[in-house]
Amino acid sequence: MTTLYGLKNCDTCRKAIADNPDADFVDIRAEADLKTKVPQWLDAVGAAKLVNSRSTTWRGLSDADKERAKAGEAKVLIANPALIKRPVVEDGKTVTVGWPPK
Repeated sequence: MTTLYGLKNCDTCRKAIADNPDADFVDIRAEADLKTKVPQWLDAVGAAKLVNSRSTTWRGLSDADKERAKAGEAKVLIANPALIKRPVVEDGKTVTVGWPPK
């Protein structure tokens, strides 16, 4: 079973849901256990792929928090779920980040 983690108001997440109607969707702000998931995702794909450095949230971070996020410090992402690049897709075996355009 495929699980999509994202934000319900994210356009890319909406496209992923439309392309994958049988997948489970988990809102990373409201439903996800980020304390468990973020370290797993960082191990699987690394901070360079997981951190959304183009987001408004990123621009509002202090330089110290930006450096900690780039270094893969999970607590920065847990405290700021919008920093997680979306969607995070788990299929039981692999973790991928983002949704390719058709």
